[in-house]
Amino acid sequence: MQLSPLLKLTLVFTLCVILMGAYTRLSDAGLGCPDWPGCYGMLKVPTQSHELNQAQIAFPEHIVEPEKAWLEMIHRYIAGTLGLFVVYILFISFRTQDAPKKLPSAIAVLILFQAALGMWTVTMKLMPIVVMSHLIGGFALISLLWILYLRTKPLRIPGGDSRARKLAPLALISLVILVMQIVLGGWTSSNYAALACTKLPICEGDWINNLDPLHAFNPLHKTEGSYEFGILDYSSRMTIHVAHRFGAIITATLLLWLAYKMLTQSRSSLLKRAAWTLISLVIIQVVLGISNVVLHLPLGIAVSHNAGAALLLLTMVFINYALWRKA
Repeated sequence: MQLSPLLKLTLVFTLCVILMGAYTRLSDAGLGCPDWPGCYGMLKVPTQSHELNQAQIAFPEHIVEPEKAWLEMIHRYIAGTLGLFVVYILFISFRTQDAPKKLPSAIAVLILFQAALGMWTVTMKLMPIVVMSHLIGGFALISLLWILYLRTKPLRIPGGDSRARKLAPLALISLVILVMQIVLGGWTSSNYAALACTKLPICEGDWINNLDPLHAFNPLHKTEGSYEFGILDYSSRMTIHVAHRFGAIITATLLLWLAYKMLTQSRSSLLKRAAWTLISLVIIQVVLGISNVVLHLPLGIAVSHNAGAALLLLTMVFINYALWRKA
């Protein structure tokens, strides 16, 4: 199989893994299986009476919830399959003379680290910094796979488009801000702060005087039990949520400004299409974010918000790749 079609398939599969991870997390199924890589010491969810008895003996402090356990195991199955795809990409890259070698190797290392984060997510009982890192690792993985795919294509801006290339620093800054906003979104989700504010545009009540950034952004909070459903007080969760909203305003404004500059300064149809894609995704993402607040975090919209973040990131990676690559 050639590298380019394999990367296409892997990119789609990676997005599915990210969305399944979000669905699992938002369904409160992150601890559906209390061990790793199996589930209650088995390779599948225990369902038979003798399996349930065995699970109860091995994990007396847990009650088997098959629906949540299956969500967690399906996520692990498809993540494991993704790992096989990455290994095959590495194999094909080293078998193909002119294919990149360093980037596939980095992707292989990253997916091993992702597996470790997946294990720690369970063994450290949904510690927010681990859950957030696992989420960011998924976004990093799909970004690197996207770059590797772009490297297999003869992407060039016709004529160099010197006016558009002057936007490269702005595009890089926009990408960094977007990544920071995605990290903040991961911190919001892993600390169960998505519903800390239920009013628009910022938050209800005297939110300014209740801000508590020192506790809200301390990654080393400890608990003797599980971190499931969060351990932070309301002020800390509200602070995280407010920060994410302000981050959304800044990020959306910057991305729309970049898109406007691309439309007015670029002669490349490639970049103009990318600009319109960026505008569309920003609008959709803002609508999804508002819908999460107004509708109190419905599962489908919340998962779609994760998908929107991934697609925005891929669009910004593409724009930066196009602007910074030599003509």
